[in-house]
Amino acid sequence: MKFKLSYSKTFSRMFSGLILCFVTSANSASVDVWAESYRLESLTRYEDAAQVLMPVVKKESKNEFVFLRMGWLNYLRGNHNDAIDYYKTALDLNKNSLDARLGLTLPLLAQQRWKEAAKFAQETLQTAPWNYYAHVRLMIAEEGMRQWQTLAKHASEVYLRYPSDATVLVYQARANRWLNNTTEAKQAYLKVLERIPGHIEALQYLEEHR
Repeated sequence: MKFKLSYSKTFSRMFSGLILCFVTSANSASVDVWAESYRLESLTRYEDAAQVLMPVVKKESKNEFVFLRMGWLNYLRGNHNDAIDYYKTALDLNKNSLDARLGLTLPLLAQQRWKEAAKFAQETLQTAPWNYYAHVRLMIAEEGMRQWQTLAKHASEVYLRYPSDATVLVYQARANRWLNNTTEAKQAYLKVLERIPGHIEALQYLEEHR
């Protein structure tokens, strides 16, 4: 009986150790997949970075993050329709996701689908009223739709919240330029140059409007 008890304990320890090794190996393999994807992305090998995650996509249909990542990598590859599909899957999994909404704006803007991109940016702003990326992407859409009055007002409001940002000032300047508000455009471009002294667009406009 003593032998059997000792044998039973030994076997139990061995079995537990095997399970631990298996779990550790599985977790390590999973982490390695993610690490490899990031490594490949850093080398601009976006297709390969996406491909190594395909087993995770197939195996973990509820993993919101893998769909966000696949959306991003497909956007970088220029596969905009695939990027949209992946981001929409992520949004289906989490209706509250700002990441998915902001992600969707990228391929939609790249396809010049201004109204759709504006919709997702505006949805983001309903939850996070002064989210910088949502405002900038909405301004890009407004520019694409040639909504100059809207863009001029929008950029002015965002500038009050992000006064050190040059991008917002560029959109403010462009809107006023198209509205033939030369004084306002020049003032905005001068502020751009304070933040980015070599900004080509600002320099060219100011040279043309001395």
